[in-house]
Amino acid sequence: MTQHPTQSPQFFLTAPSPCPYLDGQFERKVFTHLVGDKAAEMNDLLTQGGFRRSQNIAYRPACETCRACVSVRILAQEFVASRNMKRVLQHNSDLVGHMHNAEPSTEQYSLFRSYLDARHRRGGMSDMTVLDYAMMVEDTHVDTKVIEYRRRGPDTFITGKGQGELIAVALTDKMADGLSMVYSYFNPDFDERSLGTFMILDHIARARAMGLPHVYLGYWVNGSRKMNYKMRFMPQEHLGPKGWERYTNEAVPR
Repeated sequence: MTQHPTQSPQFFLTAPSPCPYLDGQFERKVFTHLVGDKAAEMNDLLTQGGFRRSQNIAYRPACETCRACVSVRILAQEFVASRNMKRVLQHNSDLVGHMHNAEPSTEQYSLFRSYLDARHRRGGMSDMTVLDYAMMVEDTHVDTKVIEYRRRGPDTFITGKGQGELIAVALTDKMADGLSMVYSYFNPDFDERSLGTFMILDHIARARAMGLPHVYLGYWVNGSRKMNYKMRFMPQEHLGPKGWERYTNEAVPR
């Protein structure tokens, strides 16, 4: 059985592989294990340093010739929704989000499979089994939550977990200075609801209610169109050589 030290984490470097975001580029990642009684504290420090979590692994890009990946966090306490975002919130006013401990379910996996089959049929997660999904949710040594978004029908009174039609799910880490959105997915039949945007807006509202300053969105990849949506949530900070710095771009459509 492999033993991992809890006080002095070891970091490793992956071999180069084709970048999933930019054609012609190759990615490398530096990673370490998040285990032991200091895992939550280490996750906070590493996330603030530009790392992301996947199960019990924390990683960040370490590409030799490219710096397109930029860590992004929203300043939740200063955020003001645009008119379009307010329309998204109104369109989803029949949804109720319930946050609970990181426990997988067959209902979640069914929705997850529908999302992958519709949106990421050729992606790296496309062949995930129900056991793989359970590991993605449960294999965590930090304060990880699942937020289930369910539709409230005319005859449905939602009091908590498991009631109402499941529409979307977010896997989220609760940290000392914010919420980190690890992974989210939704019913692909409801494209018109802009559920990805809705879940980010909901996380901003939750961070504000908890008195937390940030919502971590992972990486914005400069030059990747499918990552441009992250730039709509202003104000935000980007992690650069001088640390976290405020970033604004009035030209970004909202």
